Amino acid sequence: MGPLNGRVVVVTGASGGVGRAVVRELGRQGARVALIARGTTGLGAAAVDVGVEGGSGQVYEADVADYDQVRKAAERIEAEMGPISVWINTAFSSVFAKFQDISPEEFTRTTAVTYLGYVWGTKVALDLMRPRGAGAIVQTGSALSYRGIPLQSAYCGAKHAIKGFTESVRTELLADGSGVQITLVQLPAVNTPQFEWVLSKLRRHPQPVPPIYQPEVAARAIVYAAEHPERKEYWVGTSTVATLMAQRVAPALVDRYLARTGVSSQQTDEKSPSGVSNLWDPADETTDYGAHGTFDQRSHAHSPQVWLSRHRRPVLLTLGAGTAAAALAALGRRLRR
Repeated sequence: MGPLNGRVVVVTGASGGVGRAVVRELGRQGARVALIARGTTGLGAAAVDVGVEGGSGQVYEADVADYDQVRKAAERIEAEMGPISVWINTAFSSVFAKFQDISPEEFTRTTAVTYLGYVWGTKVALDLMRPRGAGAIVQTGSALSYRGIPLQSAYCGAKHAIKGFTESVRTELLADGSGVQITLVQLPAVNTPQFEWVLSKLRRHPQPVPPIYQPEVAARAIVYAAEHPERKEYWVGTSTVATLMAQRVAPALVDRYLARTGVSSQQTDEKSPSGVSNLWDPADETTDYGAHGTFDQRSHAHSPQVWLSRHRRPVLLTLGAGTAAAALAALGRRLRR
């Protein structure tokens, strides 16, 4: 058992995808996990997973876009489980469409869940942790916090906002000499059920931009960050490092590359699903989707960046520079074709 053994850890978006993998990993660490999401069936199955892995879990249904629901859930958690040591934000929603095809209501809802959900979770956690002078908050970010891509304007905007918001809060905590710490984990494309339940206006089935990683890769990094929140940011996946470095070195080249490939690379040859969408209502209210999506055969189970980001920064930067150089060379070759 690790440092989270017996600690109360809150996870939003706990019923499926990355959040589901995170609560399983926390169970292996012996944590006492408070699971927040909307879907009754998914939440119940996730709590069972925590117990199977060796921890204990309790479910709290709440819409993270609603501050009062998040606050009341946190108050119940502290009353029933004890002081919250760690708060992990993973909940999100999205729309796969060109910006011109997204309605104001859809954009507002995506922003409310994917950005304000993190804001409200962070605010509630800080209100409880600051008086105690201890605690950790982990924000689940994305390579898209640094680089926007086509068809995901609402999601990319929210992830950029989370990064800026988190940096502001971190500096305030440092200025106050607070013992509460906040960190970001920037993820690559992950094989989750979101591509089955996301609101899509595309003709073909949406997919994560390769290379794709399994949710357990993300979960291990997020739990490690919860145990070591003193580092301001963790990068997961070679593609994340390449994206961040390429955007820093040659953003115009990345613009041109994404203009040519960004739309097709996010769609399979299959017809777009026309069933459930989780933008307004939980997709897992009556069905448990678990942690994995439908891309298991194409997904990586490990990421060297998870190990490297735990160690000396110069090693990571050297790898990042080399990865970026290779990525830029590849982009240049493709653009010349």
